Amino acid sequence: MPQSDLVIRGRRVVLSNSLVPASIHVRAGRISAVKEFEDIAADCGVVEAGKDSVVMPGLVDSHVHINEPGRTEWEGFATATRAAAAGGVTTIVDMPLNCIPATTTLDGLNAKLAAARGKLSVDTAFWGGVVPGNTGELAKLWEAGVIGFKCFLVHSGVDEFPNVTESDLRTAMPELARLGAMLIVHAEVPGPIDSACCQAPDGSDGVERTYATFLSSRPRAAENEAVELMIRLSRETNCRIHIVHHSSADALAALRAAKAAGAQLTVETCPHYLHFAAEDISDGATEFKCCPPIRERANREQLWEALRDGTIDMVVSDHSPCPPDMKSRDEGDFMKAWGGISSLQLRLPVMWTEAKARGFTINQMAEWLCDAPAKQVGLDGRKGAIAAGYDADIVIWNPNSEFRVQPVWDETESGHTMVLDREKLLVVLRPPPETSEYHAPNDLYAATVRRLVEAPEAQAVIVPRTEEQGAAARALGAANLIIPERAIDAHIKNIRKKIEPSPRSPRYLLTVFGVGYRFAEPPER
Repeated sequence: MPQSDLVIRGRRVVLSNSLVPASIHVRAGRISAVKEFEDIAADCGVVEAGKDSVVMPGLVDSHVHINEPGRTEWEGFATATRAAAAGGVTTIVDMPLNCIPATTTLDGLNAKLAAARGKLSVDTAFWGGVVPGNTGELAKLWEAGVIGFKCFLVHSGVDEFPNVTESDLRTAMPELARLGAMLIVHAEVPGPIDSACCQAPDGSDGVERTYATFLSSRPRAAENEAVELMIRLSRETNCRIHIVHHSSADALAALRAAKAAGAQLTVETCPHYLHFAAEDISDGATEFKCCPPIRERANREQLWEALRDGTIDMVVSDHSPCPPDMKSRDEGDFMKAWGGISSLQLRLPVMWTEAKARGFTINQMAEWLCDAPAKQVGLDGRKGAIAAGYDADIVIWNPNSEFRVQPVWDETESGHTMVLDREKLLVVLRPPPETSEYHAPNDLYAATVRRLVEAPEAQAVIVPRTEEQGAAARALGAANLIIPERAIDAHIKNIRKKIEPSPRSPRYLLTVFGVGYRFAEPPER
């Protein structure tokens, strides 16, 4: 019997503090050994990474909102985990809210597990929730396998997951400390938000369409006060805490001091805070709304420096999708729009594009995207690194390659599929079912066909579901792109054979893609 059933090797393999030639030997879904590049067995399959490609641990994303059950039309397990795999993410942790029921009781967790069964493309874990009055449920959830608990200090956006007060936390945090569980915190307090003035600086009409109005409605003080509160309560209760999606540079000094004093504290930020800047967000561009908000350019650069010095430990997506109409794009009203950014599939390319420009290394990025999130959720020793004994979750990517981000490339709840044919992108448009509640299938289909016809860099394949859609595609000049429904799965299978080996054991996930990107031009408003 061979010692390995697969070898993955490359000239640029991310190991601890090094980027070196190596061969990764896999047996039964785990890494059995990491050896010299030339050291491969003759009787097992070999995946050869390209000479410019990086072989890195699969990404771990500990902040993902999958809204199933209850709001599957926002995002479900099938689409979210496909998007994760397409973006090199091999482990995700699902948040306890936006689903119905929320994961604040054992029954809620069981409903979540039942909904996920048979739909997962990547490894998935779950957070529990802390809400007023559910302290008695925390031990049950912990024993059932949640990896920690989340709370909000301000309204969460959904009524079934109410925020907690300091009094609630003084009840829950000692119980979490007793269990050894981490509390992750949406760290904004309501006081500064309630008192913030929601008027544009010049007092003009249409203030709800200006990003300045929204930004002023979520002041830095809300985050700063929340961080100080949680540091104090952690010290008093001995409860481990983690600050999620941090955006205020003003609170970094308090976080640095707390860490220096030995606080049980970790901090994350997100790609949208590290890439975008408030000064660049146009009026009515509600797709940029999230809470806490994307702040100014100078604030962004201070977040990068906090990553450099270790004040911020990791970068996760805070993937928070919603149906398009909830973004109020037609009105462009920031105050009405849902606050959330869908970025599960793009964390690696966004981060490398920005990190490289600032002189960071691939190994530093692997720490933020792989190792630190794995440690946060107790999966160190199994996820987040390439070493013997770890799960063989690997992503191969080319740091010199570029692609253009377009809506049809997204594997989330959009009705589209993406696979890669080595250097070419194959975009498969498979329209959503006619019974979909929130898609407008024919309009969406026609708009996407038009984009594909105008995208010569992609090999496009169009699968009409109806005669009407077929006629629309032909009228838009896409007749040569149409493939019948019955032929498409075989077509995809043939392409995947070129890039995904068929291991003797299926228990590993290998994602191969090019990375680096340019944003498509935003639509006119």
